[in-house]
Amino acid sequence: MKLYQGTVEAVIAAVLIFGVHNVSVSGHRFGYSKPEQRRWSKSHESCAGKHQSPIAVTSSRAIPLNMPAIEMVGYNNLLRGPITLHNNGHSVSLSIPKTDPSKGKHPYVFGGKLENEYELEGLHFHWGDKNNRGAEHVMNDIRYPLEMHIIHRNRKYKSVGEALGYSDGLTVLGFFYQVTEHDSHEIASLMRTFPMIEEFDQQVHLNHTFTLNSLLGDLDMTRFYTYKGSLTTPPCSEAVTWILFPEVLDISITQIRRFRMLDTGLHGSPMVDNFRALQPLGNRRIFVRKVNARNTALDTLRSEIDHTKWDWVY
Repeated sequence: MKLYQGTVEAVIAAVLIFGVHNVSVSGHRFGYSKPEQRRWSKSHESCAGKHQSPIAVTSSRAIPLNMPAIEMVGYNNLLRGPITLHNNGHSVSLSIPKTDPSKGKHPYVFGGKLENEYELEGLHFHWGDKNNRGAEHVMNDIRYPLEMHIIHRNRKYKSVGEALGYSDGLTVLGFFYQVTEHDSHEIASLMRTFPMIEEFDQQVHLNHTFTLNSLLGDLDMTRFYTYKGSLTTPPCSEAVTWILFPEVLDISITQIRRFRMLDTGLHGSPMVDNFRALQPLGNRRIFVRKVNARNTALDTLRSEIDHTKWDWVY
C-alpha cells in the first residue's frame, strides 16, 4: 500500500534513520522529553497515526502462527568497509557501504510474514539513563536498558526515501540487552571506538570489519514477534514491519555507561533516554512464531490457516 512518495519528509526520514543529525523537516531538532514528544505531531502528522511504534508486546496478546524463520543471508560475511560509526545527536548509528555485486550480495533478510527480500541499510541503538529503561519496545512488562535496531529496505524500492512511502518499505530487527557483570564480547569491538565519537556529530571510520552475526553471538532467533508499525522518530512513517526477538543479549555496566557518556550537542546534555513513549496497539495484531512445529501432527499443520491469510489488522 502506497503512503506517500517523493516528499521532503521521505528524504529527511532517511537522514534521520542513518545519519546526519536529529533535525525535523521544519529544521528544528526534536527531543525526547514528554512535552517534546507530544509536539512531534505538530510538524509530522504521521506521528499521530493509528499504527505507530513502539508498543508493548505481551505473549498473551500475540497470535501464534506457523511461519518461516527469519533467514539472514550474508550475516556471516565480513562487512565491506569503511564502516562508519556516528554520534548523530539522538543515537549511535552504523553505516555500511554496499557490497560490490561482483563480490557477492549485500546482507539481506527474508521469512516470517515478509513477502520480499529486505536489504541491510544500517543499525542504531536506543538506551536509558538507568538500567530499568532505555529500550523502545516493552517485552512482557520488561523494559530493557538497551535496544538495537538493524534496518533493512525492501529491495523492490530503490532507496530508503522511496521505501518510506509504502507500508512494506522497511523491516527492522529489534534486539534487547540486559545488564550483566562481565563485558560482552559481541559488542566490545564497536565500543572500543566510542571515545572517538563522544561529542555531537563526531564520526569515525572503523579500522576493522566484522560480521553482523558477531554482534548477535549465539542468540536463539527461532522465536520472534512481528507487527506493523512505524519509525520511532519524526516523521514517524508507517512503513515498518517490526521483527522483535525476545531472547536477550548481554552488556556490562561498564559498557552501557559508555553509551551514557555520549553528548547530544545541546548545552552539554548527555545522550540518554532516547526512546519514544509507548504507542497504542489499536486494531493491530501481533504475531509470534511457533517453534514447536516438529512436535505437531502433520494433519494439524495442514488444517491450520496459512500464515499469509492472517491480516495485520482486525
